[in-house]
This record gives sequence, structure tokens and C-alpha cells, in this order.
Amino acid sequence: MVYVRSCAASRHRRMSKTQLKWQTVFFIFCVYGMDFGFCQARYSIPEEAPEGSFVGNIANDLGIEISRLISGKARVVTKGGRQYVELSRDKGILVVKERIDREELCKQTTPCSFSFDLIMENPIELHRVTVEVQDINDNAPKFPKGTVSLQISENTETGTRFPLYRAVDLDVGVNGIEKYSLSRTDYLKLEINDESDGTKHVEMVLHRELDREEQNELNLVLTAYDGGSPKKSGTMQIHVSVLDANDNKPVCQQSVYKAEVKENLAAGTVVTAVSATDADEGINGLVSYAIAQASEEVGNIFQIHSSTGHISTLRGLDFETEKNYQINVKAMDKWGLADTCKVVVNVIDENDNAPSIQLMSFSNIIAENSPVGTTVAVINVEDVDSGQNGLVQCKINENVPFKIESSLSDYYVIITDETLDRENIAEYNIAILVSDQGSPARYSNKTLNVKISDVNDNPPVFSSEEYKTTVIENNSPGVAVLTVKASDADWGPNARLSYFLGNNNIQGNPVSSLFSVNAESGVIHALKAYDYEQMKSFSFNVTARDGGSPPLSSEVTVTINVQDQNDNAPQVLYPVQTGGSVVAEIVPRSADVGYLVTKVVAVDVDSGQNAWLSYKLQKATDRALFEVGAQNGEIRTVRQVTDKDAVKQKLTVVVEDNGQPSRSAVVNINVAVADTFPEVLSEFTDFTQHKQYNDDLTFYLVLALAAVSFLFITTVVVIISVKIYRWRQSRIFYQSNLPVIPYYPPGYTDTGVTGTLPHMYNYHACMTTDSRKSDCKYSTLGGQNVLVMDRSFTETMQRAMREKEFQQDLESPEVVRK
Repeated sequence: MVYVRSCAASRHRRMSKTQLKWQTVFFIFCVYGMDFGFCQARYSIPEEAPEGSFVGNIANDLGIEISRLISGKARVVTKGGRQYVELSRDKGILVVKERIDREELCKQTTPCSFSFDLIMENPIELHRVTVEVQDINDNAPKFPKGTVSLQISENTETGTRFPLYRAVDLDVGVNGIEKYSLSRTDYLKLEINDESDGTKHVEMVLHRELDREEQNELNLVLTAYDGGSPKKSGTMQIHVSVLDANDNKPVCQQSVYKAEVKENLAAGTVVTAVSATDADEGINGLVSYAIAQASEEVGNIFQIHSSTGHISTLRGLDFETEKNYQINVKAMDKWGLADTCKVVVNVIDENDNAPSIQLMSFSNIIAENSPVGTTVAVINVEDVDSGQNGLVQCKINENVPFKIESSLSDYYVIITDETLDRENIAEYNIAILVSDQGSPARYSNKTLNVKISDVNDNPPVFSSEEYKTTVIENNSPGVAVLTVKASDADWGPNARLSYFLGNNNIQGNPVSSLFSVNAESGVIHALKAYDYEQMKSFSFNVTARDGGSPPLSSEVTVTINVQDQNDNAPQVLYPVQTGGSVVAEIVPRSADVGYLVTKVVAVDVDSGQNAWLSYKLQKATDRALFEVGAQNGEIRTVRQVTDKDAVKQKLTVVVEDNGQPSRSAVVNINVAVADTFPEVLSEFTDFTQHKQYNDDLTFYLVLALAAVSFLFITTVVVIISVKIYRWRQSRIFYQSNLPVIPYYPPGYTDTGVTGTLPHMYNYHACMTTDSRKSDCKYSTLGGQNVLVMDRSFTETMQRAMREKEFQQDLESPEVVRK
């Protein structure tokens, strides 16, 4: 929808005493539509106003705030030519910038005015201002010639008219020529006639017949006065020579000649021809032609052949400068008799001017997130030709995300038509093509380079969705493990990436204690040596963050697998090897071939082929009697046991892994070949006693068992003493006939009997095949409300414990081997 607002106002201003009063009038016509505000204002000022003279308060007249003028970068734009008026933004007024000469600006055209545009940005506003220049009387009338000579025959009839040159005053209106006066004479008088076009025809009329013998010449002064205040004048000297009779004057065949010529004619082209005849014969009938009352401009453009009357051009014509010319031609005979005619030359426009493109506003850098419809440039397109030659069309190239629109005459706006993306195209060249509708058409073009500024709208992108690598265990701390790489489609700081480790923990350890990442290169370094047996792989996140505001980031998962090395030797689980003692196994002499003596059980904490174990018999008392399974570690007999075989057999088995280089462990096994247990004891007695007293571990175990037994007995004695004491106290209360209150020791509760012993003597027995590893833990879980003391029961329990310990010692492998 378009809204129209119009207003008019007038103000009176006074000039200095030496200047005229004038009235400044301005008219405002406003149109609002699309993204533009358009107003037209009109002011009136006198010509020759000094620089800085007040023209009008454009802020008040258009209702524009001073702050808006400043923020909108208000400026005066003149299309070609000179800039006569400038804007004072901080005051909101228009003042004269340079001297204004109405005659130079408009010549004889009236009214005289010039226009300019007041443009503001953000949003775009356009105000057309027209300033009318009022004429002041600054030019005096001027005759084309300072002196004119006339020859008048003495027999010239009274009433004969003699056309004179008309004075030219560059001023117009009341400041133009108002009247003429002729110096006093008895023969001639001045007569002024107004023509239809508003000009004055100046003639001298013969008032009385001349008498050459009385006076053969007259010297007159013709004065032209203008209507200004004060008046100005110009003079021309007229010298009249009285001749003998020539009683016929030339007569023009037409009073008005009209011609139409195209502009840009070559110099010397004949425009038209005038013709006049004289009824006299001979020398008195010869007619000559001259351009009369010609202005300086006409005299510089046209010339007339004095004999033929042909009018030709001195230089090319320009329709845009002047559309028509008026030439006054004087046809006269040799004796001064003359007639005048008028030649009107109309200039026909040709399409000789290409359209002009003027950039009024232009933003050469646009952010890529600018909304559709953002103004890029405001241009003014004009063609000084007229008619179809001055009608223009404006368009831009189609391969750009912009379009051109026009809502005001001669003004076009280039706006964004699509969403911009700097990552696809960083800059555009907008080609503006303007053509008129002349034949042939003329074109103009202009190219605008628009750069798209970057916005941080792209997060970093890693080159891989997940990074995986392998590091050999026992690596050197600080070694580079992996490089993560990300890219950012943005530009400049928005594409400057930094890398950071995530905050997650691995087995309770922060990632930053295990790895580090170079913030610039993305290289991940190991901070310590890794052990495959403790941690087989690491998984954590790495963040890539750009330098935009706000910054954007992306994460990627990094998985680092630890590659196993053969850094662990096999460990023998069975038979157990402690303190140099060995396990003893019994093989009856009646054992068949393939009898399973024992099995060596070993493990390797490494993985893969580093943990593949093989078994072989390294040494044996009788290698022909035993063999070991290479894969399962089973020791079996390979032949029938005989009576000749020694009772005591010692085997050495080597366990090797499959690593490179391989690692191994050695286990020693004692085997007793016997059918009865005493036979075994007799063979291994010395060995058992020696091992029993020389084994430090067994000594410490026995010492600890003695200390625990001592503490247990002490505790039992103390508890019995307390029970007896409280029982006696309760008896005293009973005999005193006081109420009997049962007493329960603190921390003791009756939980019932859960074993073969009374619950107050429950204990836990922990036994192994080696008596040195055996342990016994006593505990009193609770008691009944009546403490039972039975000495025979206590002695029985202690005897049973001693027998059990002895039985365990006999069953231990050491005793068995002995």
C-alpha cells in the first residue's frame, strides 16, 4: 500500500538593505512505499546569494529529527553539473554552497530552478528538493553592436520604418528590458511594438522628410532601460547618412521561417534559406542578409550567407542543451532600406546519449546471515535524451542471489533474493546493464563487487567419525600415539581450531593423567607407560573448538588399544612352590602305564600366543618312567613301575610360553614310588624334619598360633571369673529375699547352638594341604543366661584339638613326601 502526504508552507525572510525582499516558498509531496520514503520540497532564493546564505530548514519542513539526519548520513546528491546547495546536518538546514547565476543556469528560461536529492540510509529515504532561483537585476541591457550606420534616401517617405537592433538583457521579468528611448531629433522618432512571443520590435519612424542639402547626416543614441531597481541601461550609437533617392526597400517573402534539424549535424550544414526582393533596379535592388539582434549563443552557432540568405551551422547542435533557436534575419539594400523576418529552428532529438548509472549507496561487504531483502545498493539511472530515447530499462545478471527492484522513477534498489552462504561462494560480481529504447539502443553497464563476510555457522568436522589406533605396552612416556584432525568450513578466526581432551575418567583416573593433546596440531601423546595386563584399551573423547563467537565445537571418540608384549613369565599354580619346599606325589608300584601322577597347572597373564603354554620334562631321576603332556601338563607313567625303581623320584618340568622371545618357569616335583605310608615316611623323615625347622614361614605361623591360643585361654579364664563373681552376687540377692533379676553380660546373646560344640566355644578352622598354612580362629558368639563350667568337657575339647592338628601335620605334602 502507498501512502501520500502533502503539505505547503511559506516563510518571509529579509535580506540586507542592499538586497530585495523575497518570499521563500516550499512545497512538500511525500510518498511512502516498499522500503523507501520519498518527499519533494520546493524552495525559492534569489540569485547571487552569498555563500552560506540560508535556503530552508529541511529538518523542520520535512519533520526529520537532527539525529536522524546524522545517523542516516544525510547528504545532498546532484546529478551532474555543479552543487549549489549543501546540507548542514547538525542544524538541519540548507545553505548556499557556491555562487548561483540564474543567467548561467537557465539563460532566458523562466521560472528558473535546479533540483537535487537528499538521501538518507538505514532505512533508505529519498527527498527531492527543487530550488527556484529568483532573478535580480544584475545585468544591464546590451546591444549587439555599439554603433550602427544607416543610409536613408532623402526622398524616403515619412512614416518609413527603420528596424533597429534590439537590446538583450540576460535578466528576466521586471528586470528585463522595459523601454527604449532615442535622443531628440526632428526627423526620426522611436516606436516600440510588442510581438506575439513577448519580445519588443524596435523601429525608427521617419517623422519628417530629410533634406540632404540641409543636413546630410544624423548622430543619434538609442538607450534601452530595464525595469529593475535601480534601473540599468545600455546604449547604441546610430549614425544616419542621408542619401539620394532609393524609394523601395527589400521585402521578405515570409515573415517567419521554420526549420527542423537533427542534433549533432556536421558544422557547415545548411539549415534553411531566407529570401527577400527589392523592387528597385540596379544597385538599389541588391539585397544583402545579416543576422540581426542575435544573442551571443545564436551568433556562435549559426551564420548566414550575405548574398544567398542560406543559414548554416558553425558547430553541432545539442538537443539536451537547447531544443529550439530563434534567429532574426535582416534583409536590406545597399542604401539602408531593410525588412526583417524570423527563423525558428527546432532541434530534433537523437539517441546520442547512453544511460548514466550513478551509485547512490553501496555496501560492498554483507554478512552471510543477512536476511533476504537486505539492501545492497541504491542506484540512480537516467538518460538525458527525450521520448523513447530517454526511457531506460535496468537489469542485473541472473546467476547471482540478488534482484533489482524499482519503486521510484529513475531509482533502483539491489537487494538479496536468497540466503547467502560464504562457504559456497565468498564474493559476487553484480553486473548492472542499463539500456534505453532508442533506435539503435544505447547501453551502459557497471559491475559491483560484493564480498560475503563470514559468520561462525559451521562446527568443526573431524576427518573420521572415530579414531582407533594401537600402542605397544611398556611404551616410552611422551610418545605420539595418534593425530586427530578436524576442519572448519568457516574463515579466519571462525576456522581457527583448538583441541581439548574430554573430562571422562578411565578406571577412576582422569584422561588428562594418561594422555595429552596438542591444542594446535591435535597430536595425542602418551603421558605414561601402559600395561596390557592392567588396561587393554582406552576410550575417551577429543573436542575440537573453533575461535568464533560464540564458539562451535564437535567431539570424536578416540579408542587406543594396548598391544600385548611378552613381558610376563608363566606362573605355576600347582604344585605350589614355597620356600624351596616341594610337593610330594605318591605312585603305587602297581600303577599301570599312563597312570596320572599329577598335573602341572600354570597360567600366563599375557594374551594371545604370548599366553600359549607348553610343558616339557627337563630333568628326571628316571626319564624312562615319566612323561609330561606338552599341552595339558599332565605327568603320567610311560611304563610299568617295577620293584627296582627308586622310591624317591625328582622331576623338573619347564613351562614355556609362545612369545618372541619366550619366557619360562620351572617347577620341581618329588614323586614317591611306594605302596605303604610308613615306607614314604621313612624315606622322607629327615627331609621333613629339616624342612620343618628351617622353614621361616612355618615358624612364624606356629608362633602366631601360640599367641592366639594364649589370648584365647586368657579370655576364657576372665570370662569364667566374671561369671562366677556375678553368680555369687546373684546368690546373695536371692538369700536376701530380694527380687531376682537375671543378668546378661553385655554383648552376649543367645543365638542357639549351630555346631557340635556349645555355642560359646564356636570356632572356625581353616586348613590347607600344608600344615604351615593352617590357621584356627576362635570366636565366642554368645552365651546362655547361665554359665556352664565343666572341667571334663574343657579337657576333652583341648585333647581333640591337639589330635586334629597332629592329623593335619601328617596329611601335609611335606610329611607325605617324607
